[in-house]
Amino acid sequence: MAKRSAKADKKSQRGRLRIVAGNWRSRLLDIADVPGLRPTSERIRETLFNWLTPRIAGARCLDLFAGTGALGLEALSRGAASAVFVENSALAANTLRKSIATLNTDAAMVYETDAFGFLTNVDCGEFDLVFLDPPFADERLGDLCRLLQKQSILAADASVYIEEDRSRPVLELPDGWQTLKTGNAGNVRYSLVRVGINS
Repeated sequence: MAKRSAKADKKSQRGRLRIVAGNWRSRLLDIADVPGLRPTSERIRETLFNWLTPRIAGARCLDLFAGTGALGLEALSRGAASAVFVENSALAANTLRKSIATLNTDAAMVYETDAFGFLTNVDCGEFDLVFLDPPFADERLGDLCRLLQKQSILAADASVYIEEDRSRPVLELPDGWQTLKTGNAGNVRYSLVRVGINS
C-alpha cells in the first residue's frame, strides 16, 4: 500500500511508479492522487525481490492494501503467475486497473474492498506469496496476520512480506511463522516471513 515515510522516492513524488526489473523493467505507471499514497520504495523492492528470487517464478500473489500495486506488479514483472490486488480506495483501485491495462496482462485482478472483508468473504484459492503493507496508523497488523492464518488461504510453506512502522515494537507473529529476513529503511521496518507447513 501507500507508504507513510517522509522519504518518498523522487519518482514517486512526481506521481509515477517505476517497475524495477523483469519483463516490465523501467516501465512508468501513474500513481493516484490520494493523500499519503506512494509505492514501496525502489530500494526496498530491490532488496525484497533479491530475497524472493528462488520463489517468485510461478508464484500466486496477494497484494493486500495494494495502493499503487508496486509490490504485486513487480512480482508479475519478475515471473509470478498471478496477483490479486486488494485496495479500499476507489481512486487508487481504478488507477491500478489502468496500470494493469497499460501492461496488457490478464494475470492480475483488483478487488475494491477492505482487506479484512476480502479475507473473510472472498474465495480466491491459496497464495504462495502475500504482501502485507497496511497504513502505519492502522494498528491491526497482528490481527490481520492471525486472520490470514485462520482463513487457510496460505499455501504450504508460503511467504509473507510485512512492512511496519520502525518505531513500534516488533510484531508478534502467529505460531509457526518464522522471520527469515529483515531490514530497515527510514522509518520502515520490512520483513520476509515463512509460514510453516503445519501452521
